[in-house]
Amino acid sequence: MSFNTLGLSEKVLSAVEAAGYTTPTAIQAGAIPHVLERRDILGIAQTGTGKTASFTLPMLTLLEKGRARARMPRTLILEPTRELAAQVEENFEKYGVNHKLNVALLIGGVSFGDQDKKLDRGTDVLIATPGRLLDHFERGKLLLQGVEVLVIDEADRMLDMGFIPDIERICKLIPFTRQTLFFSATMPPEIKRLTEAFLQNPVRIEVAPTSSTAENVTQLLASTGGKDFDKRATLRELLEGSEDLQNAIVFCNRKRDIGTLFRSLERHGYSVGSLHGDMDQRTRMTTLDNFRKGTITLLVASDVAARGLDIPEVSHVFNYDVPSHAEDYVHRIGRTGRAGRKGTAFTLVTTSDQKYLDAIESLINKKIDWIGEPIDFEAAAEERKARKRGKGPKSEETAPAPEKPRAPRSPKPKAEDRTPVDPGPVAEQDFRPPTRRDREPKRANREQRSDNQPAFSPGTHIPAFLLREARPRKAS
Repeated sequence: MSFNTLGLSEKVLSAVEAAGYTTPTAIQAGAIPHVLERRDILGIAQTGTGKTASFTLPMLTLLEKGRARARMPRTLILEPTRELAAQVEENFEKYGVNHKLNVALLIGGVSFGDQDKKLDRGTDVLIATPGRLLDHFERGKLLLQGVEVLVIDEADRMLDMGFIPDIERICKLIPFTRQTLFFSATMPPEIKRLTEAFLQNPVRIEVAPTSSTAENVTQLLASTGGKDFDKRATLRELLEGSEDLQNAIVFCNRKRDIGTLFRSLERHGYSVGSLHGDMDQRTRMTTLDNFRKGTITLLVASDVAARGLDIPEVSHVFNYDVPSHAEDYVHRIGRTGRAGRKGTAFTLVTTSDQKYLDAIESLINKKIDWIGEPIDFEAAAEERKARKRGKGPKSEETAPAPEKPRAPRSPKPKAEDRTPVDPGPVAEQDFRPPTRRDREPKRANREQRSDNQPAFSPGTHIPAFLLREARPRKAS
């Protein structure tokens, strides 16, 4: 099958050919004809299978008819992260070279004024993250009554990031007669409920088992100690032992670990960059661009880089931490082995990661091989329980030193038994000059006065009414 049989326009086919693609992927072959027929789509496919082009190419064909109006976009694409939104914009620029379409990108970290200017000119394709889209709508700068096609991409990631209430609100603002294209790599119950609410008789296209991993990615587990320095040492051993390593993404669960690991790898001479959600947009895009160009070899990142980022030539993925959500594992290792290439994914496992590892193997329905000796989780659990009871084995190095016997304390003498101690001659420098408190008499002595002592000091002016004699009270 070729792209010529899918019903795409000549302009789109010319752009696809110029990009070097001849054969569509399974998700593209299944989705494009139905999108051109104006059907709702529910697409489920693992990462790296070409989901973005499966809605980009037919949308370009549909947009050849009609024109955009100010502040009223014709199509809307919702993405969970800024990087994914920028990547979709790049796809429209690549495949839309023969079209004169206005594409606007609404993401955080960019001036509202520049985005408002694009909306005022009229937008054929609006690519946005949910939060920034609603910001423009509430400011009265955006009208959604003219949306003909709605695309919700990476829906499971939207769920993880808490965007589902925003998605529900946006769907209610768009005309009911719209066409909805819904894409996700996994299908948890919450996403299934969303599809039932907002899709009308959709065509379900599932090109791979839900939550499956690519067969061309070699998955391996490596045991490591629970301390940070143990994990960093294990990671360096894996990096040095991977002869075919060209570049790699190292995933961490926590942002603070990203900075620590980045500095450690940099000190050991690795070409490394970092990426997480707290970085400003310009730095994030610059780091990704340097990684794509090969300026940096290693990218230490959070799960912001795990969803949908199209970096085709990533040879390795390292899970510095076992992901706490099993679905994140599928997305992380999906960054390698893309477009039919071979890839390798290592996961560093400690004795406390058993439940997370079990959840991952249950999700992908596959046992992952170990490098070297696997961890005996049962023995590790028994050892932890024994330590909590205080009966764990203690080596000679960790055993506490025996306490020395203390000499008995002599009882303190009573006050009446104490003998006064002669302080001896007092040195001259021990004398201090008298202070103001020493010179002034105590308050009690000052207040002690005789009965005939006047209340006022001599020479003080006394008011006349105080000198008058008191009048006797008349008897009633």
